[in-house]
Amino acid sequence: MLRGKQLEHGDGEAVIIGGMVLDIHATPSTHANPRTTTPGKVYYVHGGVARNVAECMSKLGAKPYMISALGFDMAGNLLLKQWNSAGLSIEGILKDKDIETPTVCNIFDVNGEVAAGVASVEAIEKYLTPDWILRFKSTLNSAPVLMVDANLSYPSLEASCKMAADLKCPVWFEPVSVTKSRRISSIVKYVTFASPNEDELIAMANVLSGGDEFSPFKEKLNKNTLSTVSLFQMLKPAIWVLLEKGIKVVLVTLGSDGVFLCSKGGPNCVKIPVDKTNQCGFGGQLYKTVMQLCPPSRYSGFSEYDRSSHLFAMHFPSVPASVVRLTGAGDCLVGGALTSICAGLDIMQSVSVGIAVAKAAVEVEANVPSDFSLAAIADDAKSVYSGAKVIFHQSML
Repeated sequence: MLRGKQLEHGDGEAVIIGGMVLDIHATPSTHANPRTTTPGKVYYVHGGVARNVAECMSKLGAKPYMISALGFDMAGNLLLKQWNSAGLSIEGILKDKDIETPTVCNIFDVNGEVAAGVASVEAIEKYLTPDWILRFKSTLNSAPVLMVDANLSYPSLEASCKMAADLKCPVWFEPVSVTKSRRISSIVKYVTFASPNEDELIAMANVLSGGDEFSPFKEKLNKNTLSTVSLFQMLKPAIWVLLEKGIKVVLVTLGSDGVFLCSKGGPNCVKIPVDKTNQCGFGGQLYKTVMQLCPPSRYSGFSEYDRSSHLFAMHFPSVPASVVRLTGAGDCLVGGALTSICAGLDIMQSVSVGIAVAKAAVEVEANVPSDFSLAAIADDAKSVYSGAKVIFHQSML
């Protein structure tokens, strides 16, 4: 068994804990028929929510510190080789001959949407233990943010988030799926940011409220016929549950409809200490460029409201894209937002960058593009930022 070492890590770098997965993507050339093979393409794609987020951040010039687990098998070797070639630390990645590297096989329809899939990811829960995670407390000490994905077991989620709380490090929770999103229940008091889609939001609100008060609205009517404001009004009670339970910022990802940014009081309720941000290299370029194109003064003046009862919500539009594959979009949105937060940008600027990065992701076959253009991201972020609108700002009492 190869054990990682505790490292002192450079300032301004996020710690990412969660799954590294080999995705097998099968895309038919024509509509698939059941019980027989269909001509098409099969690709091996580096995946896993946490891994995708971390790779996206690395392509944006950050050096995230990954804590995960892999086996000495074909899938593990492919993932580790790519990680090494990106110049990222492998110290936090547990490697063991008994681990079956997490693998997911997705079968897509001709439109690029997942039609069916099988996931074999038990190793994340079995081997990514609190004992392994707690070895890296010194690494987390200088991190501006910790991201955990919901592939982690309940004990590992709790250990990760409690460690971050002790170090006053904000936590970003990525729900992964409807089923796994419910794992928020044991750690909600530690979570600063959460990034559910609509269905994950409903599941999280239900588990946190202790019932089935909220039902997926798709059962009630076609979401495509709703205006943005009407959609928000339907989701608002569920969003408020998450905020009332202590999550500071809820980002509801809406696919091609953009993002709802929701918080109590005002948008700037979370500040990363300047000494923990990274404004060297690409981070510095990103900060400077986005600050010029997306001036923070545009959305000032909300902080004076009562944080205990006021719900603040903004809608950020998406950017038109030539869609090839949708699987990496949400992870790249989070990666772009986290990179921006680590560079010192505020949450509204960071969400705008995240949406711009997600646009680049859906236009390629891989989960994460091989490279990003700072100019293109900045231009798209400006478009998103200037199109953002406050859609709700009043007391919930």
